[in-house]
Amino acid sequence: MSDRPTTSRSGAIRFHDAGIVYPNGVIGMKNLDLEIQPGEFVVVVGSSGAGKSTLLRAINGLNTLTSGRVEIDGETLDTGSSRQLRRVRKSTGMIFQDFRLVKRLSVMSNVLIGRLAHVSAWRSMLGLWPREDREIAADALKRVGITDKAWVKASQLSGGQQQRVGIARALAQQPAIILADEPVASLDPVTTHQIMRDLVRINRELGITTLVNLHFLDLAREYGERIIGLRFGELVYDGSARTVTDEDFRDIYGRDLTTDDVVEDDAAEGGTGGGE
Repeated sequence: MSDRPTTSRSGAIRFHDAGIVYPNGVIGMKNLDLEIQPGEFVVVVGSSGAGKSTLLRAINGLNTLTSGRVEIDGETLDTGSSRQLRRVRKSTGMIFQDFRLVKRLSVMSNVLIGRLAHVSAWRSMLGLWPREDREIAADALKRVGITDKAWVKASQLSGGQQQRVGIARALAQQPAIILADEPVASLDPVTTHQIMRDLVRINRELGITTLVNLHFLDLAREYGERIIGLRFGELVYDGSARTVTDEDFRDIYGRDLTTDDVVEDDAAEGGTGGGE
């Protein structure tokens, strides 16, 4: 397996006084100043509606800023430029809570979808993928440990296996940035920890800048290097996962913490969840 993804980008992200106001008047982001260094592993936390998904979607241009700017590798993102958007999205892998797989296709075919921006349309439509792209997809499957499922239909996989395919598809893009939007929200506790370990390991092995939105605060502490806290679209916390306190989390959430804010206690003890 190659040591690093093949990309000319470093994965640096910078928000300058950035804001997003949706057409209905809801504030999705407010006066955000934030810098993410290449290769960082950052966990974003906050209540529902705090702006976590808005933040991620602003990085790949799915959400358009209404004020300020966001820079990717020092270049201001212009959502009006289709050429620039294609370039940014080509080097930005997205991992979703609901996996977003084509269930009728094989695992390998789903991972190869991550190569769509790298091959001609007629080749992808006919399934005539170049050998190099097949090798990249196979390498991605190896990194998440499901090479043996390559020719199984995605519909036959467990939730944890489907999420691993989602990660492999993102890796097949050979991205500089990975954005994971609540990637473990629908998984059982044991599988949740396995997926988080995969994301951390891939970040360390490949140096891909990684932002992960999480609800579970114990996961943020255990797997994050840096924690960003959002509340009503504003940055209210930015610090090390090693030093974050329950009081910090209460300030981020604006309420007392509950058992719903942590993964079930049996996860670390090898609970019997069936997601894998």
